[in-house]
Amino acid sequence: MKNMLADRMNVLGSETAFEMLAKARALEAQGKEIIHLEIGEPDFATPSNVIEKGVECMRAGMTKYTPSPGIGEARQVIADYIGRTRGYTVEPEEVVMTAGGKPIMFYSILSLVNPGDEVIYPNPGFPIYESVINFAGGTPVPIPLREENEFRMDIEELKQLITDKTKMLIINTPQNPTGGMLTQQDLKDIADLIADRDIVVLSDEIYENIVYEGKSHSITSLPGMREKTIILNGFSKTYAMTGWRAGYGVMPKELAFHISKLVTNSTSCLAGFTQMACIEALTGPQEEVKSRVEQFKIRRDSIVDGLNSISKVTCLKPKGAFYAFPNIKQFNKPSIEMADYLLYEAGVATLGGSSFGSYGEGYLRISYANSLDNIEKAVNRIGQALNKL
Repeated sequence: MKNMLADRMNVLGSETAFEMLAKARALEAQGKEIIHLEIGEPDFATPSNVIEKGVECMRAGMTKYTPSPGIGEARQVIADYIGRTRGYTVEPEEVVMTAGGKPIMFYSILSLVNPGDEVIYPNPGFPIYESVINFAGGTPVPIPLREENEFRMDIEELKQLITDKTKMLIINTPQNPTGGMLTQQDLKDIADLIADRDIVVLSDEIYENIVYEGKSHSITSLPGMREKTIILNGFSKTYAMTGWRAGYGVMPKELAFHISKLVTNSTSCLAGFTQMACIEALTGPQEEVKSRVEQFKIRRDSIVDGLNSISKVTCLKPKGAFYAFPNIKQFNKPSIEMADYLLYEAGVATLGGSSFGSYGEGYLRISYANSLDNIEKAVNRIGQALNKL
């Protein structure tokens, strides 16, 4: 069967987080205690009001097919939310609901990028960006996110990367894996840079509500950017709904029509009871969400302080999301090798920074979506293991 695969399958990547999870589970099956800091998944439960709404709608019979772009009521609630938080009016026809946020990046790249088109994407960054660019036949063009620039895009460097073949620019703020954020000025500079060019922006805003100081900004709030931007968003991170597989895109109507056709041709639709749970998430009480962000902030401070206390390790304090990205370059070992070492020697599952692109080499990605007790225990174990090197 291997020799029968289409050529495009040879360029399709994966997510190392799930590979590391499999290794960790295998060790747990052998009786070893593992502290999981590898998966980008909130450890909190989905809010109870959201669960109840989903169960209520299942019992009411909302288990049938729904329109491919989403139920009208759900699309309207999302449109209202985006409009309210970004400062402009959004129509429900601009919204497409999907089974998680990943399909929006997949469908957007497939529908817009032709073979040979260039797509600029953050590196280190979410690995599926580069994977799908390659799958679509596009040319991935990484823009480095450097620690000395707080893992933000360097606008002058971005300017040098843009060519007549550039079709899309992917931005992610707050960012996975670094926890960095683009400032409002960064976004304005990006908007000014591409204002007169036919470049589409895919703006991954999935972590928008997990911010510790200040607030997250959307490039769509800037003049002229709504018409050339696709917002990727969802419910997995803010509302701890990873397993519900609920995401959405907000984009110009014409593109939403074509993206909806891709939904029809792939997954058909998102479950009705899931969509009703999403409505409850956006319109119900938000106190629990705010409380959880405060808990993430306490965990962030604990893990960053702990990592910085370890010899040969330095770590910037992330501004958003729930990842620390410590610098381990002084150990002079590949980051993947270091992640494996910490798994087997310390019983702590992390990810090598190179899993997120070549510019992530020399770092580890550590998710602090775990209890404060486990975080403190993990940092202690990491310190003991690294002191042996």
